[in-house]
Amino acid sequence: DVQLVESGGGSVQAGGSLRLSCTVSGFTLNDSGMGWYRQAPGNVCELVSSVTSDGTTYYADFVTGRFTLSQDNAKNTLYLQMNSLKPEDTAVYYCTKLQSGGYCGIPGLGYWGQGTQVTVSS
Repeated sequence: DVQLVESGGGSVQAGGSLRLSCTVSGFTLNDSGMGWYRQAPGNVCELVSSVTSDGTTYYADFVTGRFTLSQDNAKNTLYLQMNSLKPEDTAVYYCTKLQSGGYCGIPGLGYWGQGTQVTVSS
């Protein structure tokens, strides 16, 4: 079975840092495109960062220079290092296997984690 399990969320003050982890099973991380999405209350599910199977990374403009995506293939784990956090980064963060379909927080569609809450206070 395919599983994605996120961890590392929490509450921090503006300017702080968090590192999210997404440990996958049922497929090989280095053969897959992966992405981090987020969804704040009342907002759409938006792409934060992604990496293709050939290692090409993408960052949304609103996180460029602050967030860094990385992966440890031996641990089958994807990371999102988040620095200089802002209150507007507050959201539930999800990892997903790209092109698997689905949407933030909708179980049973595509390959998504359960989400991890990030709260940034001013």
